Amino acid sequence: MLSVSPRAAERIRAIMVEEGYSLPRLRIEVKAGGCSGLLYELQFSEEVRPDELVFTSEGIELVVPKKSLLYLAGTQLDFSDGLEGKGFHFHNPNATRSCACGMSFAL
Repeated sequence: MLSVSPRAAERIRAIMVEEGYSLPRLRIEVKAGGCSGLLYELQFSEEVRPDELVFTSEGIELVVPKKSLLYLAGTQLDFSDGLEGKGFHFHNPNATRSCACGMSFAL
């Protein structure tokens, strides 16, 4: 239901080493905010809460709160370091519009 691209997985692993995280586990959550109404939030996680689901993609565990899954079903997290911007990008088939930064979207 949720995936990461090989480039995103490589970058996640590099950040983990830089910041000293031991588990390849990333929490992806949707919260109200941003210029389009909903905002993606990424953070490393040492735990899985009872209200969360875990998906594994490219060796990375993706922890998603059940309430966020509705917004994220089918989404792929990618990473780009090209001329059009460096950073993580969400390819979300549920989004009807997104802002220029790519971190905020609407359904």
